[in-house]
Formats: sequence, C-alpha cells, structure tokens
Amino acid sequence: MGSKASILSFIGDGFATVDHNDKPIVDLFAGAAAISGGFGHINRIISNDIQQYSAVVASTYLKRAEKIGQFDIVELASSIALEKISTLSSDMHYPAETSLESFNEIEKRNRELIYREFDTTHHLFTRFYAGTWWSAEQCIWIDAIREVLDALLSAGKIADADFNFGLTCLMHAMAYTSQGTGHYAQFRDAKDAASMSDINKYRRTSVPAIFSKKFSPLLSWNLSNVVDLGHELVSSDYIDCLTSLPRSVIYADPPYAFVHYSRFYHAMETIVKYDYPALQFKGGQLVKGRYRIDRHQSPFCIKSQVQGAFTSMFEGVKDSNSDLLLSYSNTGMIDIDDLIDLAATIFGSRYMVWFENIDHDHKTMGRRGDHSRQVQESLIIAKKR
Repeated sequence: MGSKASILSFIGDGFATVDHNDKPIVDLFAGAAAISGGFGHINRIISNDIQQYSAVVASTYLKRAEKIGQFDIVELASSIALEKISTLSSDMHYPAETSLESFNEIEKRNRELIYREFDTTHHLFTRFYAGTWWSAEQCIWIDAIREVLDALLSAGKIADADFNFGLTCLMHAMAYTSQGTGHYAQFRDAKDAASMSDINKYRRTSVPAIFSKKFSPLLSWNLSNVVDLGHELVSSDYIDCLTSLPRSVIYADPPYAFVHYSRFYHAMETIVKYDYPALQFKGGQLVKGRYRIDRHQSPFCIKSQVQGAFTSMFEGVKDSNSDLLLSYSNTGMIDIDDLIDLAATIFGSRYMVWFENIDHDHKTMGRRGDHSRQVQESLIIAKKR
C-alpha cells in the first residue's frame, strides 16, 4: 500500500535538482523500500523505518546474499513441518470440496490452536494465526522455515544479509498464500459459497512452493545487481534517525491517512521480530485482526499531532544541514498548501523551497473493486542554499 515504485522516475528527477552525488540518500520512512530498489545501485542509501520488516526488505536490495544459495531451505524445513503437520487432527485439513457449514467448522478448529500450549521453540504463527490469514498447515510451514533460518544464522552458516533475504522470501510466501486482501488488517470470513471457494483456494496454496518459486530468481537478481556502496539499515523513529545523520539528501514519505499502516503490516513485523507478542484485546475479546499490542501509532496519522510531526521533521532536516524531498498527497491529513507554507517558514532564508506535482494511482490492495485510487502526489523540495 502506498508504494512509490510507480513514480521512481518522478522522484529521481527531484533528486537531480539537489546536489546528491557526494551525500547519502536517507529513506526516512522506507516501508517497502522502493527507494533502495530504485537507487541503491547508484547511490549510498540509509534506509530507515520504525518497523523492522522494512530493513529486512531493504537488505535484499542493498546487501548481497552470498551464502544462502548453498542451502535448500525448503528441504531443511520439510522434516520439521511434516512431523508437526502429522500431529494435526484430520478434521483440521481443508478438502477441495465441502459445505459452507463444514468449512466454517474447520476454520473454527484451526483458530482454537491459540488456546493450546506448545512445547516447541517455533510455534508462533501456528498458535497465533492458524485459521486467520493462513491455515494451521500453512502456519506450520511458516514457523518451520523461520526455524531453519534461525538455525543457519546462529550456527554461522549464513550472514545477516542471507537471513534477511530468506525472511523476504518468506514474507512473499505469506502474502501470496494469505486469504486476505493483500494486507493483514482483518482476515475474511466465509459468508457464502463464493467467498468460501475463494478463501479455500488460498488455504490450499503451498507455502513452500511459493517460497521456492521466489527464492531462485530473486537470489539471481540479488547476486547480479546488488552493489554494496556502504548502505545502512536503520530501524528508528524518524526523529531519532534525523539526530544521528551526516549531511544528506533526505527522502520522506510519511503516512498520509488516519489509518495506521502498522494495522496492515503487523504480521510482517511479527515474522521478523518473532517475539510472541501480546495481542490486543477489546471488551475482553481478542481483536479479530490479532494485532500486536505494541504496534506503532504514527503521529502523521493523528489529526491533532500531524502538524507537530512535520515541524519536528523539518527542524531535524534543517539541523543536519540536509536537503529534503517530501512526498505527500492531496488526500493527506494536512492540507498540501498549509504543508508547503509550514516548510517555507521553518526552513527560512537558508533554503529554497518549491514543489512539483504528479498524478498517479495509489494502491489500496483491494482484492476486488477498488484496487487503486487516483491521487495527486506532491514532491516538496527544500534545498540548502
């Protein structure tokens, strides 16, 4: 959601207006790491996002995974996964054809795993997410692949870049086997025959098959294209990141809407942290989305805090003597003209401040209907004189 991959040339034109060749590009709210993918082969990148999954994705664009190709991750995970799958009762598996009532009973039995006690080290997804976006069997595979990656890293057989590469492939497999709509805000319920059929299609999709399908071509791309120019991966709050920067060109793409992005990507954060988080309850009931209780709440998504958040950002950029390229939308939490005026006021006479506009489709990740929305994207540029 909100990826800038489709407007990289527009952003590149913005970079060309500031003197960026001898300074790193800081992707302050990196998200899916489109800036790393678009410019990491020609510029030193400091990729930052408070959510740790972002650094994992950025690593695949910025760091060479030179050891993981020696191992068949799926083969190593198979014995773990198959043994655990064999312990599931037969009435927890999803047949190709069944009635709506029977299907929802299977869903219920899968979800009841959250109340089971486990004596294995890697059972987070099996316990927390069975019967939600994935089946119990799919969750077992997710846990097993994570267990293999952990073992290889702790034994020194792979490096951090390899580990992050493997996690990126696992997040891809999670996305393409999930029965949701491209994010993890809420999983779907089977309310009729049509929705049951569509959900069951994803329930029966193989996690290891999708993982393997992504692994080989992505590794080939990584080893053929990634040039480590001293890139850095950071997982900090934007204010903390700004206080530690050298003079840089800062690209900022903060959230635009009142909806917190962490609501959509909490499962990715959890597979990366793998920390068995406390889950959110409301009215004594487990929240359907199975959200982490500590999920990040951005001030850019809160009407009463958004102006203060931008003020802190502009002051941090100014204090580091950096240049700024700020992406924002005409559908944002603060009026674009007010934002431009705020930037001009804070940067003052030491900076030139102007903006460029482009129309583009903002991805909403809907599986049906509203896949994207036409928005006007503004690039506010503050260049130090």
